[in-house]
Amino acid sequence: MKPFSILSAAVVLSLSLFTTHVEAALEAGSHAPNFTLQGALAGKPLTFSLQQALQKGPVVLYFFPAAFSKGCNIEANAFAEATDEFNSLGASVVGVTAGNVEQVDEFSRKECRDKFTVAADPGAKVARQYQTLMQLNGKTLSERTSFVIAPDGKILLSYTDRSPEAHIQKTMAAVKQYADSHS
Repeated sequence: MKPFSILSAAVVLSLSLFTTHVEAALEAGSHAPNFTLQGALAGKPLTFSLQQALQKGPVVLYFFPAAFSKGCNIEANAFAEATDEFNSLGASVVGVTAGNVEQVDEFSRKECRDKFTVAADPGAKVARQYQTLMQLNGKTLSERTSFVIAPDGKILLSYTDRSPEAHIQKTMAAVKQYADSHS
């Protein structure tokens, strides 16, 4: 096993010792709750509306615990690299966090590489609607969960995993399947 893999496993194990998953995420086939949040794209403040985004095509909505944490940086970088491909398939990407919400502007520039919107979810209200909550050191945060939502609001994919690596693969496969069936 590579040293990075051992370190990654140790981080995941240590996170699991201090976190408690509160409830299971909304399942595929469920209707996605609509929401509007303040966020940023390329460091510029904006208002993100799921309803408006769905008018343009499918939405890859991913929840992450906190900006500038190791796993969240890895995930944001990977989504940034894949954003052009998502866009070419008619899908948009938005990341949502209930952790350190005051840093979404900077996170959208540095880790999301100006590629997609990051929205702040103070008090984890939207994460609660999507049933993707966890407790970390006494704080309620969003669990690392990705959804693909069709323009009609139906959840096509619901995927929760503390490890960030598979989120892009799973969401891309769901978006490609949707695009293939609607071309």
